[in-house]
This record gives sequence, structure tokens and C-alpha cells, in this order.
Amino acid sequence: MYLKKSSPQGSKRTYLSIAKKVRNPDTGKYYDVNIESLGYLDELQKEHADPISHFREVARSMTEEENASRRITLAIDMEEELPDNSDSRKNLGYAAILKIYHELDLPRFFKNKARHEGFEYNTNSIMTLLVVSRILSPGSKKKAYEGKGRYFERFDFSLADVYRALSHFASVSRDAQRHINESIAAKHGRDTRTIYYDVTNFYFEVDKEDGLRKRGVSKEHRKDPIVQMGLAMDADGIPLHYELFSGNTQDKSTFRSVIGEVRRNYDTGRIVVVADMGIITGDNIYYLVGGEKREKALNGYVFSFSVNGGTDKFQKYVLDRSEYCGWDGTPVKDDADFMIKSRMMGREISVTMDSGKSETKVVYEKQVVFWSKKYADKAKADREKVLLKAKGMVDNPSKYAKSTSYGAAKYVKNVEYDKQTGEVIAAGKQPFLDMEKIQAEEKYDGYYAIVTSELEMSDQGIVDTYRGLWEIEETFRITKGTLEARPVYVSLEDRIDAHFLSCFISLVIMRLLQKQTGRRYSCEKIVECLNRISCSNEQDNIYLFNYRSEMANEIGKALGVDFSKKRLRLSEIKNVIASSKK
Repeated sequence: MYLKKSSPQGSKRTYLSIAKKVRNPDTGKYYDVNIESLGYLDELQKEHADPISHFREVARSMTEEENASRRITLAIDMEEELPDNSDSRKNLGYAAILKIYHELDLPRFFKNKARHEGFEYNTNSIMTLLVVSRILSPGSKKKAYEGKGRYFERFDFSLADVYRALSHFASVSRDAQRHINESIAAKHGRDTRTIYYDVTNFYFEVDKEDGLRKRGVSKEHRKDPIVQMGLAMDADGIPLHYELFSGNTQDKSTFRSVIGEVRRNYDTGRIVVVADMGIITGDNIYYLVGGEKREKALNGYVFSFSVNGGTDKFQKYVLDRSEYCGWDGTPVKDDADFMIKSRMMGREISVTMDSGKSETKVVYEKQVVFWSKKYADKAKADREKVLLKAKGMVDNPSKYAKSTSYGAAKYVKNVEYDKQTGEVIAAGKQPFLDMEKIQAEEKYDGYYAIVTSELEMSDQGIVDTYRGLWEIEETFRITKGTLEARPVYVSLEDRIDAHFLSCFISLVIMRLLQKQTGRRYSCEKIVECLNRISCSNEQDNIYLFNYRSEMANEIGKALGVDFSKKRLRLSEIKNVIASSKK
């Protein structure tokens, strides 16, 4: 504390007060707070010979008293033993998660949705536990419940309440996604001019199929029943909307349901959808550009396009080097590492009409083709790994089965599988490598094609826009890896939906945490950091922390949460938690 001298506006008199510097946790800057008003200097001189010296001494004494009140003496018994089964470590890093959870106004949403349901438990409290646990200690709902004691929260519900609440969460899932979108748009802004779309699936360690859980094309090449998820993401890499589909649903069949929901209920205006070639069908393109209606605000697309699966005429265009150039438009040399070209074309697509019949339509689009040495080297290296397995199949076919020969079998001819066991039948014709297929693929190593409705967009802009699709692939990796969304431990359809709602909320929070810290840290590093911001009860109501890092400082600064103290009283910890909920 210090003696502050000021002059009121329009006055030449000096006013004295005792003030202190206080740090703003949001900006990191310090500001003055008046502790005690003393009066005008000329009036104080009637009581004190030297008011300045006198009150400077008062301010110093007040500072010493305040500092002394913050010091305590700990009596440590070096012979003291831990009680049996001690596990008193508690986490405070979850305050960062709470901060964003509350910024999204989710407590109000869940409380409103449960208002007339007559539940004897707090649904928002349950979802808070599920989300915090999904981020910091992913696992089953039972594991989340059993770990609730590591947080400074009063989770007053039973494990049975958690399972009961899942059906309710499923019923409000779509509304929750719309609410989250509105909150993000209001708090952070949303760039929905470009929408990234992709499909992944999640496996269940069960043998029998049922409603949602069906066997399909697993992204992880597993035989287990799966559930498909279609996910739309905005231009900043923040998840926007998801839907679940049965495991045997084709990727391309999920597109219009998810994008239709985004167009109808997310106030996007015109959108350009970016997706991989698994989504590119005539029906989906025609749906985006308005079909026969030709709406005023036509939507657009940037899709990857298969070179290998293209027409002979298209493949000839791809391999013709005469029109390629570098990014700067200059002609390419023989040793160039990169080259690109484009053209405007009318392309015929097959469209299923309302009558159910197929018709041929023409879409006018820009086709961008580029070649990269880096991509070519990667394609070659990836193929070499697969060819090693293919050669193994040729040499020792009996060692392989349909499940273990995935990817390699396409390069081997004369391979037969036992219909019952899936094993390679060794007593047939001698397998051999399909050299024609290998050579045909090698021709297109490093070539990539993109088709788009955006005729005015530059070639580089199209490529850069498409490259943003890696964000959604990264999002799926985070969901499956960091958040451990699979295998899924619930079986009823509504509980499956609730599980993925908690995963979706967790994913949104993680992405917003990355955004607010300037995307400097991976989700894995952030989770590790938040887990390490933990403490132990040192004595009475005093908790001792032993971790601080640049990342913890950055997260705290971005969210206005102070993670710098070595010791905190329980009352101070409760204040940190309370401030995270504002």
C-alpha cells in the first residue's frame, strides 16, 4: 500500500488517500484501488505537523499487517504417517474448463431444459462432471463418477442418477448443439462461410448388431459393430454440428442430413462446403448448388476429386505437363518440386430426381490439379509398406487372412479366401503381384485434383481452403485419442447419443481453449498441463501446488484464472472456482 496524492478536477488542493495496486487477471495490467480516504492536505495539516510523512508510515504499517496476515506457521511432524488408502490429490486445472463451459452458457441451458422434468438430481452438475472427466480423465461413466472426488465440486448425485440423466441428454442433444453455436457466435464470432465436413465411425466391443450399432466399413479396420458420425466444422476449426447414423450407412448418404440442419438452423447464409471424395456425388453437388430451384443464395463446394477414378480424358489432362506452372505463374522446370494448373469445365453428373429416376445434369466448375514432390515421395513410401505385405502374401499365402491382408490384397492376383474363416486358401493358383496395377498407380503419385463451384477463387485460394480439411481430421483424432470417445461403454441408443453429446461439448471446449491461447499448444499438451495443476492438502485448509509452466501461465492469462500461487487456502480455491463460473 502507498500514500496516493491527487487533485480533484478544477481544484488546486491536494487530496490524500491510501491505495494499493491490484492486478487485473484478464489483462495482466495493474490498477489503483482506494483503501482509505484521508482528506485534503491543508485540512490534515491542522492535525499533523507533516501529514505526508505520517500517512506514508501508516500505509507502510498497513502493508506489513496485510503481509503478516498472509503468513502462517506450519507445524510439521516428520513421523506422521499417511492414513490407509490415502488419495487426497485434487485438481484445480479444471477451472479453465469450467470457464469456457460457463461462457457457453451451458448451466442455464441444462437447468432450463430440466425445469419441468421433476428430476431429483441436477442435470447440469452431471454434465459438468462428464465433460470435465472426458477431458482430464476419459473413460466410462462409472469411472467419471468414481473420480468425482478429485475436484472441488459438490457433485450431489448417485451413479444411477448419471445413467438416468443420459436419456434426458439425448432428448436435448440437437437443441444443445444449436445453443452452443449461438453462444460461440455471440462470444467469439463464427466464420461459417466455409464449412468442413467429414465422416468417421466409432466401434463397440460387442458381437451383436442392433439399431445404431451395425457392421460397416470401419476406419480402423475392425470387425466390431460401429456407429457413423457426420461432423460439420466452421472455418476456425470449431465443431459446429454432428449427427449419428447406423454403422452401415455410407459416408455420402450422411451429407444432406447434416448440412441441411446447418443450413436451416445455424444462420449461416451462403456456405461453401469442403469435403473429401467420399462425399462427392452428383446428388450432393446438385443439392448444394440449388438443383432445379436455383435459389438466389447458391451454396458452393470445394471437393477432392479422384485422379485414378477419373475419365481417360481427365487423366490425360492431369499427366500433360504443358500447362503446369509454379505458384508465381512461371513455367515449371524438370526438377520442380511443385506445379499447378486449372481449367473451367462443364462436367456431367448423375442426379436422382424426386421421381426416383436418374438424370444427367451439367455443373460448371473449376478443376485444379497440382503435383507435389513431397506428396509423391509419401505415396511411394506408403505403397512400399503395403507392397512388403503383398510380397509376403505371394511367398506365404497361408500366413494371411482377409482381415490381415487389408490394403495389400489389391496388388496380388490369384488370391482366394475361405468364406468361413477368411483365411487365404493356399491350395489354389499361385498368387503373384499385379505389376500392371502397381505401375498404373505409380503414374499418378503426387498428383491431386480439386473441383469447385467457386469459379472466381484463385488456384492457391482453392488449395488453401481444401487444406483446411486437415483440421477436421485432427478433430477426429482428438476425439478418438485424447478424449477416448471409443470404445463406447453404453449400449442403448439414447445413451449412445448422450455419450457423444458430452464428447462434442468436450471437443468444443478443447478447440476454444486452443483458440484462446493462440493455437500454440496441442490438445494433448493442454490436457497434460491442466491435469498437473493439482494440489495436496498440506495442513488444515491449506493446499500445496507444485506445478507451474509457461503454458499454465498462458492458459490462466487467456481465461482470467490465476494458476501462479504455491499455496492457497480452501476459501481462496473456492473463490477461483466461483470466478470461473461467472
